[in-house]
Amino acid sequence: MRNEDFADIYEEIAAEAGAETAIAIYNMFKGQQIMFPQKLYKKEYIYRYIEENYNGHNVRELSQLFGYSDRRIRQIITEIRKKQEQQAEDTSSLPVT
Repeated sequence: MRNEDFADIYEEIAAEAGAETAIAIYNMFKGQQIMFPQKLYKKEYIYRYIEENYNGHNVRELSQLFGYSDRRIRQIITEIRKKQEQQAEDTSSLPVT
């Protein structure tokens, strides 16, 4: 079987991911209309990844990885820092027993 043997979108899937994948997708979703979100990752994952991988100099790299603007990555970093500061305050205000 060649990729050209598949109909429409299945030909594209077979060319990109292989005939087995095209068949599996067909079997899972045949007859359904599917819309894929533009964002691949959940917000929680993106925030966690940025928190773990931001090194002070890689805003552009992170923005390209997730399809966000540099400005949005900086906003997320600010949100993460505020959350960390709040957690530190909450921890330091606990009564000592």
